[in-house]
Amino acid sequence: MNFRKYLTQLCICLLAIPLVTVAQEAGAPLRLENAVELAVQNYPAIRAAQAQASAVSANIELARNAYLPRVEMDWQQTRGTRNNVFGQFFPQPGIPPISGPLLANSSFTESAWGSGGGLLVSWEPFDFGLKKARIEVARRVSGEAEARIAVTRLDVAVAAADAFLLAVAADQAVRAAQANVDRMDTFSKAVHVLVDNQLRPGADASRTDAELAAARSILIQARKNAAIARIALAEAIGQAGQPVTVDVGPLLELPPSPSTAAGVDLSAQQLAGQQLATHPLVLVQKASLDVILARQRVLDRSFFPRFQWQTSVFGRGSGARVDGRLLNSRGFFPDTPNWATGLTISFAPTDIFNLRTRRRQESDYLAAEQARYDQSLQKLKAEEATARVVIASAKELAENTPRQLQAAQETELRVRKRYEAELTTITEVAEAQRLLTTAEVENALAQLSVWHAHLAEARAKGDLKPFLDLLRNARQK
Repeated sequence: MNFRKYLTQLCICLLAIPLVTVAQEAGAPLRLENAVELAVQNYPAIRAAQAQASAVSANIELARNAYLPRVEMDWQQTRGTRNNVFGQFFPQPGIPPISGPLLANSSFTESAWGSGGGLLVSWEPFDFGLKKARIEVARRVSGEAEARIAVTRLDVAVAAADAFLLAVAADQAVRAAQANVDRMDTFSKAVHVLVDNQLRPGADASRTDAELAAARSILIQARKNAAIARIALAEAIGQAGQPVTVDVGPLLELPPSPSTAAGVDLSAQQLAGQQLATHPLVLVQKASLDVILARQRVLDRSFFPRFQWQTSVFGRGSGARVDGRLLNSRGFFPDTPNWATGLTISFAPTDIFNLRTRRRQESDYLAAEQARYDQSLQKLKAEEATARVVIASAKELAENTPRQLQAAQETELRVRKRYEAELTTITEVAEAQRLLTTAEVENALAQLSVWHAHLAEARAKGDLKPFLDLLRNARQK
């Protein structure tokens, strides 16, 4: 959360990483709110979440289709022997069933045509609410997927806004580094004049050259950080590899105080509770709880008999006759029709053992999701409280950094004057220059840190609209 300190170290400290080359910036400057809109429209993660939710929602229709009767049509054409034996055995996949009496004088080498076809309609007239419970499970799973879209959208929007603020901060670091190079260059030239006139030792000229080279190295690193920040911003808005320019707008000024709605009597805790209740992360956890509760209702309706009404119209044909003859002209088509209808009741009492185990399992899942739900609330409350502390601290720092900058400027000016009067050394001048550079960077990032803290607060509340409204109000002033 220490945004200012992080950026100060990132933009000033020397990093042993080669310079990154980027394309020249072109196009209209991009505002922060436009960056958020582009990210929500273009970022692939949102499209992936939407496609996943659409696929999951199809399960609702699949669950509803269970109410429809099942219609099956079969046709079979065979050529085989007629040998048969009496007796019974359990059906096996490798032993085709054969119908008809035991025939004398049957042969393994003789065969006849056989055929069969039929239509079977199966329907479950009532199921004690099992189908309805399964449809509810599909609805809850679809609701969970929809809730995850909101989480993804929030994450993408926050990432885009954060990348925009980092890009602005990196630009400010470049400006401060460039000012330091210009200042050191002017001072180095003045020292060289003094050294050439033998008014200062040659070591002073060497020291200023070293300080100037170090300032240029910092500038190179700052430019590299700015280039990387632009690349990250382009990727965050779904336009990776494209040049991006940013419109700073009011981000380098303190944001106005958030307006409060008139006529609202709710306390801060009540407002926070309402905001947390609608936070996308909380809604996802609640949707997960609903899915488990719906699965439990399915289990509650599973230990009932199953009623299956079936009606079939079918026909058989065979060239094998009862009197032992084989007619090759018969059996190729079904010529003996039949029909049947009936109600089948099936019940497996031993399923109770599996159902009891699954109920205990679902109860454990429910307890785990409830704990995650409580954990999410605790985490969001802590993030919101932290954000409020950071906002207050960032505002105090933003009020203090101008004084720090002014003091650093006065120190640098007086040290240079003392050096010109031969009252101090070049080392103190170099130290004053570094102090001034640090003050310039921190002052440039102080106001930006306040905006970043407001962004963190908006993310903790699960809604970026107050943050964007604050930005729009600042633009209007």
